[in-house]
Amino acid sequence: MSPVLNRRKFLSYLGTGTAALAAAGAGLDGLVKTAEAKGLFHQPGRAKKPKYGPLKFTPIEPSTKDELVLPKGYRYDVIASYGDKINPKGDTFGFNNDYTLYFPMDNKKGRGLLWVNHEYVSDLFVFGRTIETGYTAEQINTLLYNQGGSVIEVYQDSKGWKMDPSSTYARRVTGLTPIDLTGPARGSAAVDGAVTVQGTFANYSGGRTLWNTVLTCEENFESTSKAAKLNQTHYGWVVEVDPFNPRFQIRKHTALGRFNHENTCMGLAKDGRVVVYMGDDKKDACVYKFISKGTYKPKAGKKNAKLLEEGVLYAANFAKGQWIPLTIEAVRKKAEGNSALLERFKTQADVLVNCHEAALLLGGTPTDRPEDVEISPFDGTIFIAHTNNDKHGNFHGHITRFYEKDDDHGALEFQFAIFAAGGIQSGFSAPDNLTFDEDGNLWTVTDISSSSMNTAIWTPFGNNGVFVIPTHGKQEGEAFQFASAPVEAELTGPCFTPDEKTLFLSVQHPGEETEDLAKPTSMWPHRNGDDIPRPSVVAITGF
Repeated sequence: MSPVLNRRKFLSYLGTGTAALAAAGAGLDGLVKTAEAKGLFHQPGRAKKPKYGPLKFTPIEPSTKDELVLPKGYRYDVIASYGDKINPKGDTFGFNNDYTLYFPMDNKKGRGLLWVNHEYVSDLFVFGRTIETGYTAEQINTLLYNQGGSVIEVYQDSKGWKMDPSSTYARRVTGLTPIDLTGPARGSAAVDGAVTVQGTFANYSGGRTLWNTVLTCEENFESTSKAAKLNQTHYGWVVEVDPFNPRFQIRKHTALGRFNHENTCMGLAKDGRVVVYMGDDKKDACVYKFISKGTYKPKAGKKNAKLLEEGVLYAANFAKGQWIPLTIEAVRKKAEGNSALLERFKTQADVLVNCHEAALLLGGTPTDRPEDVEISPFDGTIFIAHTNNDKHGNFHGHITRFYEKDDDHGALEFQFAIFAAGGIQSGFSAPDNLTFDEDGNLWTVTDISSSSMNTAIWTPFGNNGVFVIPTHGKQEGEAFQFASAPVEAELTGPCFTPDEKTLFLSVQHPGEETEDLAKPTSMWPHRNGDDIPRPSVVAITGF
């Protein structure tokens, strides 16, 4: 073994505590043995067994083209773009599509439902001009309608993937849709007594439940709720939708906390309780997990949704390697002598509505924009994309890996490692959404802001992209670029079909820096008849 201590390997084995520093003094061999002795390695063999095959593509180079660039042998089909009709009623596909989640139809190969989030709108492309003096009532309806989510029916034929606009399943969930509240905040003073609220918007990412519904997450809700004069405490929640059943009551689960939710990732504790991991996409924000009071019962089907109404929400304390319970008792004890805090936090509903403040008060660690959180289907470790934080000089972000004690998602202690760090040494910057493939590779998309892209320290990365990072073997932690986005776009919401022959992907905000409609900075997807760039969902094949 080389006497040179590989920093990436070092960080991938251990965190930044004294045990890591002591192990480093013994060289890499000593480090590995020390880590194994302390039980810091996660033991594989849980759930699925990865194939650990070679990369299935030849990596591409960074690009600045106004095109979705893919490796040789791969192609994409544009399935749906902003404004496209999705059903016979005439509902249209919303703006700035993001998270995607595919639900195959029983006994219908190559056909299924695709849930798609819609995060926010661009005034220029939606209204034809920038709104500076307040929205009219009609504009507010348009603003709210074009956010939320779309259920679309998609299918594959000999010519590729398409959307079926005659679908009886296709529908919109928008900022105008009535939605129930569940959990401790329902009907509480903390939400002004509301049991039902108007709509969902600012929908960034999400997750699949064990009972096959979608959890869509409200992230940067502040500007839309302010523009529409809506109560801000009604937004910033996790929202459950059943794509196949419009009669399933859409609900916001307040037990999961209110903050700038990026996504959810659901697993099971060893005792059968449901565990939901979540990130809060803000600078200096915490990583969370919710553990249900009750246990999951597969035969109960969609009735398991009740599990998300009662349980304990925790924030991660990285320094102690502990999950801190966010309870009203703990908050009020910590706030003793502070009349303003005691007035603010009277009930558990207050804790959940003001989750970010409560988490920091109780010792949750402020981190660098924790966005997507995913559980490895192979070893149960948890991967967290910390996108960046210029307040602390972390301009390129990193991916953290959590090792729960005893391999139990219900544990209240953990170790962590830096799995991969953004920067010119790795070829990527600002990791965001995550997913896995059958070979144990971690796929990540990047989120360099369009105003920074191709300037200063971000010049080497070109446009935003998709990167594949092996989690095992000689190339563990190394990033290989699979796709490059059009000009000023962000690639989001990667989701494979079950056979992993198709990857669904959102192309969000192409041409975002456009100031003059006569001179758009992008015209992707370059469709005949379009006079503006259009956010779109694509299906990538060739695997």
